[in-house]
Amino acid sequence: MAENVKTIRDTDDEARILARRLVRSARFAAIGVLEPETGFPFTSRVLTGTDTDGSPVILISSLSAHTGALTADPRASLLFGEPGKGDPLAHPRITLRTRAVRIAREDERYGDLRARFIRRHPKAALYADFPDFAFFRMVPESASLNGGFGKAYALDADDLLIRSPAIADMATLETGAIEHMNTDHRDAIDSYASAYASSKKTGWKLCGIDCAGIDLVNGDELIRIEFDAPLTDSEMLRGKLVEMSRFASQK
Repeated sequence: MAENVKTIRDTDDEARILARRLVRSARFAAIGVLEPETGFPFTSRVLTGTDTDGSPVILISSLSAHTGALTADPRASLLFGEPGKGDPLAHPRITLRTRAVRIAREDERYGDLRARFIRRHPKAALYADFPDFAFFRMVPESASLNGGFGKAYALDADDLLIRSPAIADMATLETGAIEHMNTDHRDAIDSYASAYASSKKTGWKLCGIDCAGIDLVNGDELIRIEFDAPLTDSEMLRGKLVEMSRFASQK
């Protein structure tokens, strides 16, 4: 009798780190919804950002088919992960099962959510305020991670989301901290990109800070740098950035 082959591996920290990186470093994703008129699956491409808890955020027009579908049924899947050279199935990708929550413009979170998204996608400022466009938080419920051949994992929301008592405080100070770093510490940001992502480019800017890491943008390129552990107090941010600068100066 043939031995049973375990096709889904036990989820470990390496898998969680890969899953979070795939989602948080992405500029876009494929979205899958259900057409209300036909019940058929419908897929498209959307720009993505993240909220401060790590939930994906999308900006879409009410004229698009997927907006109507999400209004009728908030369940949606998001596929992250870009293929590289060679066999596209050999490269990591992750599918999130999510529920879409529309963020109304009068919602107290709207301003911060919009600012985070525009810093990541500056060109979206041209249409983000059109009356037919809206932001949706895509709240993860579970996910399927494929890290390459023979590396399949089943994840839940806690494997993906940022859990910290400092999330709200970090969101409050994020914009000011980013403006300060981008104005007074451009060299430090370039050193982060070099030390943590082997970038040879200069001109990087911070576009996001949360309790679990920072996001850097340079034109169409995006870098996600994860902290070794989530910050539990917003007062820890300055020390963490100084620590990162010291590490980068030794590289």
